[in-house]
Formats: sequence, C-alpha cells, structure tokens
Amino acid sequence: MTLDFFIEKLDLKCKCCWENLKKEITGGYAGDLLSDVMANSKKGDLWITRQVHQNIVAVASLKEHAGIIIVQDARPEKETLEKAQDEGIPIILSSLPAFELVGKIYHLMHHDA
Repeated sequence: MTLDFFIEKLDLKCKCCWENLKKEITGGYAGDLLSDVMANSKKGDLWITRQVHQNIVAVASLKEHAGIIIVQDARPEKETLEKAQDEGIPIILSSLPAFELVGKIYHLMHHDA
C-alpha cells in the first residue's frame, strides 16, 4: 500500500513531498521518543508521532521511512517542512489521536489489502 492510499482513505492532509506519495509502506511505527524510533523502526515504515520539530525529519531520513504522520492536529514548524522537502520525506497531518489512527491504518493494511 502507498501513502496516497492512506491519505485518501483516512482524509489526511499532505504538507510536503506530494511527488513521493507513491512510496510503498512496509510497516509502521508509533512513538515520540526519537531514540526509541531510531532503535526500533524499520526502513519503509510509516511513522506516527506528535512531534513537530525538524529532528523528526532527520530520524525519518536516517531510517528511510516512507513518511511521517503528525497526529492530534499538531502543526509542524516551518523548518520541519523545509527540511522534509529537502530530504523528500512526506509530512502528513491527522486530527486523530495516535491510538485511533494506528488502529485504522492497521485495519486497512490487514483487512483491505
């Protein structure tokens, strides 16, 4: 499944890197502690977080994540979007809390595939 599939199905808002929405999602990771995400997430993951600072882009780039979804109507800092554009990491926004969004994504990945 690709990022654009989730954007359409879950009414998410892409803030940058629209050209990379065909990236294939191979898994997911939810977490806000950067060291935990660095240690445990995998290449191709869709990362769900509440963090908005530019360090999330550095972690996503290092781990080769497919994209980042920021939850709870949080808005990324301007510098975050600029860095994400430079790195080619899509930043996507959701109004849902992380728990609910993760459940919906999991359901789509395992029941609507």
